[in-house]
Amino acid sequence: MKKIVLAVVVVALVVVGFIFLAPRRVRRLRLATTTSTENSGLLGALVPDFESTNRCKVDVIAVGTGKALRLGENGDVDVVLVHAREAEDKFVADGHGVDRRDVMHNEFMIVGPEDDPCGLADANSAVEAFKRLASGKAPFVSRGDDSGTHKKEKQIWKAAGITPKGNWYLEAGQGMGAVLRMADEKQAYTLTDCGTYYAYARRIALKVLLRGDQVLHNPYGIIAVNPKTHPNVEYELATKFIGYMTSAPVQRRIADYRKNNNQLFYPDATSPE
Repeated sequence: MKKIVLAVVVVALVVVGFIFLAPRRVRRLRLATTTSTENSGLLGALVPDFESTNRCKVDVIAVGTGKALRLGENGDVDVVLVHAREAEDKFVADGHGVDRRDVMHNEFMIVGPEDDPCGLADANSAVEAFKRLASGKAPFVSRGDDSGTHKKEKQIWKAAGITPKGNWYLEAGQGMGAVLRMADEKQAYTLTDCGTYYAYARRIALKVLLRGDQVLHNPYGIIAVNPKTHPNVEYELATKFIGYMTSAPVQRRIADYRKNNNQLFYPDATSPE
């Protein structure tokens, strides 16, 4: 009898030991976001603390805004952080996303070679600058990837009444960092978010030629993928991430984040104290 009791105790201890010692499944949050938040290094500065606090892993998928939203529509990610407000509102209205929150903003800028052959530095607006580009036919590198930056570019061309085409108009189909390097190599113009530009500023010779136009305002929003549409998503973890990104401490860190002594993003969720 004693041997049986001892055997039961040993088995129980083994089972308990296995439960406590066996590796626990690490929850994973799939985040689709723009290349600008990745290229700028911002997510690299913010995500590790969230992972540590919530004992999870954040899988960052850095693509253009259009692709990020399509990943959300298909339920292939849990949360999106993007910058194209009209497309974001449609994403929510169509039932693909919930809990949209403002996170931050910066601005788009037109950059190009120092000699500025099209005279964009003298333009009074982004629309006028694009008209000069089309007239001068100096090389312009477009993202061409349905990103937030590409959507903004197309918006400006439309306002200018121009359909860009010809050998001078180059569609890269790549992220912002790659486009900046390409434009630098070709001594071409391009439209960029300021965050990625400042992150790359010491590696390229392109100069800021036009900024400050209201049309170049660049807000970022974060949205959880709708769990009613896609029951497989990590909705609870997604809402925690949204709360984290919009919390006062993280908003202060966003405001303080700099590259080459330049502020890259400005918080919108809560005002830093």
